[in-house]
Parts: sequence; structure tokens; C-alpha cells
Amino acid sequence: MSHDYRKTEDALARLTEAQFRVTQQDGTEPAFRNVYWDNHALGIYVDVVSGQPLFSSTDKFDSGTGWPSFTRPIDPDVVTTRTDRKLWIERTEVRSTGADSHLGHVFLDGPPAEGGLRYCMNSAALRFVPAAQLADQGYENYLHLFTDPKGAAS
Repeated sequence: MSHDYRKTEDALARLTEAQFRVTQQDGTEPAFRNVYWDNHALGIYVDVVSGQPLFSSTDKFDSGTGWPSFTRPIDPDVVTTRTDRKLWIERTEVRSTGADSHLGHVFLDGPPAEGGLRYCMNSAALRFVPAAQLADQGYENYLHLFTDPKGAAS
């Protein structure tokens, strides 16, 4: 089943002020004062605008920065990057491919054993879907991320 993950006027109207500022105006939320920086639950993180799956908790790590950080996206095709020179330095901005939401930035200081990347995301750009609710919310294709090899839930 194919999903359309583009942004719609209805989706934009449902965003909080912070979500709109981050995703549509390329904002950044405060470190350590955002909902997912210290979330350790199993599940996936989806684009708050479109619902597009973006990251898995299995790739999340504590970067010490105060924002949710991941070693990789859930699929390479769900994000795109572009050069950002807004703060007088060159950074790599990360955006969702479906809704073109600003998500955060990717840096080269992630865990070396996991490829060395740190996808530093804004919680306001994400919605967390707990592993136990994946099927109910239409994300059953991601259940395999949270089961052991024998098929039992993790």
C-alpha cells in the first residue's frame, strides 16, 4: 500500500506554534526542553506534518546535546539534505522527502561503530508512535524492528 506523505493545508492547521515554526520556518527548539530528547521507549518517529516514518528508536542514542539523535534514518529515501549557512557556519540541514519539513541537522560526530553520523532532530518536527501501537496506526510494516529473531515482541 502506497502512502502520500505530502503536506496539506489540514495538516498544517493542526500544528502547534512550535511545530509550525520548526517544520515550516526552519526553527530550532531549546535543548533539553523538548519532548523526545530523553525518550527511551521503543517505537518509530514520524514527520509531525505528514506521518511519514523517519527514524526508529533502535537507531536513537544519547548524544548529550539535548535533542533526539539518531545514527541513521529508518530508510535512506525518507530524508534529504542541503547546505545550511544561516549561522555563519556551514551545516547540513535534514528535511523530510514527503512534506519537505525541516527536521534538524546531521553532523559527523556520531558513534563511529554506527557509521559516524548524528542526525540531531527537533522533537517538534516528530511524532512518536510506540511499538505497541504501530499496527493500530497503520505502521505495521515497521513491527519487524521490534521483534526478536523468533518473532516475539521485544
